[in-house]
Amino acid sequence: MTKKNQSEMSFLDHLEDLRWLLVRSTIAIIIMACFTYFISDYLFDTIIFGPTRPTFFTYTYMCELSHQLGFAESICVTEMPFIIQNTEMEGQVNVFIWICLLAGFILAFPFILWEIWKFISPALYDNEKKNARVFIFFSSLLFFLGVLFGYFIVIPMSVNFVATFTVSSVVLNQFTLDSYIGMVKTSVIASGLFFEMPIIIYFLTKLGLVNPKFLRDYRKYAIVLVLIIAAIVTPPDVVSQTIVAVPMLLIYEASIFLSVLVYKKEKQS
Repeated sequence: MTKKNQSEMSFLDHLEDLRWLLVRSTIAIIIMACFTYFISDYLFDTIIFGPTRPTFFTYTYMCELSHQLGFAESICVTEMPFIIQNTEMEGQVNVFIWICLLAGFILAFPFILWEIWKFISPALYDNEKKNARVFIFFSSLLFFLGVLFGYFIVIPMSVNFVATFTVSSVVLNQFTLDSYIGMVKTSVIASGLFFEMPIIIYFLTKLGLVNPKFLRDYRKYAIVLVLIIAAIVTPPDVVSQTIVAVPMLLIYEASIFLSVLVYKKEKQS
């Protein structure tokens, strides 16, 4: 149960390790981004702009769900009354590059986690260093689940809301390409990182920066924040807000449960 000191590495040694972590992670992202170049047509037409079509999976599923719950056509999406336009000379080129890099980051995420694990492992106990595969597997799983949550839930709800909201029939919705892509990037990455909360809480608890009592005390604020986020990104109906809010609240509760386990183990050691 001893920690590895590596002959008391200096601050500059840690900076050097961090630099190489960033270099290798960047190379991995670029390699994955180059791979997505060869499937760019599918990436943009089917994935990126999929939520702009009424036939998108989420909309059809929500429509079927509304029928089963007796809401008739209340949350069915039949049209998307807006267009997406490019207003800048290099707009589409910049979007192409950033989306490929975003896809590269998502695909390279397990490798980035491996690099992070190698960087922090000297500060861990010997028995904890054996859990590298477990850490990478669950961290990657949570991240990918968060990305899917952002793509299939947050983005469609947001697009549906802004597409149908209008202050007057005189105003037509013509969104810029940058604003749409910005929403896609933010929703996907933010959701992916939010789903990493249990992993973050695990390490914060081990470091003594948080404890179960702290998380329980702030639960009511977390619930209010989640409900506010759900209200912002969804249409004004209970079903949509519940679909967004419940997974986020479950993630928070899972973080508390994990914190309890880690806290008890740290107290016993």
